[in-house]
Amino acid sequence: MGIERFMVPGEMEPVSHYCHAVRAGRHIWLSGMVGVAADGSIPNDTAAQFDIALKTIDNCLRHVGGLPNQIIKVQVFMTDIKERELINPARIEYFGDNRPASTLVEVSALVDPRMKVEIEAVAYLNA
Repeated sequence: MGIERFMVPGEMEPVSHYCHAVRAGRHIWLSGMVGVAADGSIPNDTAAQFDIALKTIDNCLRHVGGLPNQIIKVQVFMTDIKERELINPARIEYFGDNRPASTLVEVSALVDPRMKVEIEAVAYLNA
């Protein structure tokens, strides 16, 4: 199997030159997803942004044939790391017992100043 690149229908158009997901063999790389609602609005609340970004990760993952329990690595970028506690309930609910390796870092800004959180992930299709 070669390398496949995916633009997922219904998801926010990339703001630069990239695709939503890349699949190579059993690996899936998901680009950074942010908390922009389907209507283009950006909630002010960090947890609400995280929920949207996580749903986008899930939608893109499933579009290319993956499932949440196949995520092996997640990276979360936040503009205020003190708000980490606000996103943990959604992380726990989504991943459950399938805890991926994880990195969480504070960044000075994301592509839009209203954005507070971005998530990217890697999955491995083991079946």
